[in-house]
Amino acid sequence: MDTSLAGKLLVATPDLTDDLFARSVVLVLQHDDETAEGVILNRPLDTPVDDVLPGWQSGASAPQRVFQGGPVQLDSAIGIAGLPGDQEPPPGIKRLFGAISLVDLDSPQEIIWPQVSALRIFAGYSGWSAEQLAGERARGGWYVVDAEIGDVFDEDPTTLWRRVLRRQGGSLGWVSTYPVDPDLN
Repeated sequence: MDTSLAGKLLVATPDLTDDLFARSVVLVLQHDDETAEGVILNRPLDTPVDDVLPGWQSGASAPQRVFQGGPVQLDSAIGIAGLPGDQEPPPGIKRLFGAISLVDLDSPQEIIWPQVSALRIFAGYSGWSAEQLAGERARGGWYVVDAEIGDVFDEDPTTLWRRVLRRQGGSLGWVSTYPVDPDLN
C-alpha cells in the first residue's frame, strides 16, 4: 500500500450500482496493508437516535437519525464526533485525524457533550480487505477525494454525493450532474 486513505472520502462512481453503495459517500476511518474501514455518510435511517441509544438524541447532529454506516455489524453503534482544536481528547473520545474522533458510547454523556462540536451515530460500518478496496478502485468503483468536516455532519445528507463531486471541479464536477438512470435522460 502506498498511502493510507484514512481521513479521505470514497465517493461512489456512477458505475457502482450496488443498492447500499450506489451514490454513497464513505468516510475512511482506518486503512492499512490489511484492511480498510469507514462509514457511509449519506444513508440516514428513519430511526431516531434515542431508539438505539437512549439519551443521546439531544446531542446528535441534525437530522438526529441513526445512519447506516455499512453492511458490517449492523447491530453495533459507532459514534463519530467533531473535536475542535488540537488538545488531548478527554476519556471516552479518541482522535482519529484532524477534528474527527471516535466516541465510546458507553462513556458518560456529561463528559462527552461539552467537548464535541458535532456527533453522528452509525449502525454498522463498511469494511474491505486492502486488496478488495484496491480492486474496486481499479475497476472504477470509487473516486478518492479530500474530506471536509462539514461532510461528516452534513444536515442534508441526501444531496451530499452531488455536492462533494461538484466542489471537486473539472471532470468530477461534471459527474455530479450524472442522472440516476441515464436511460431516462
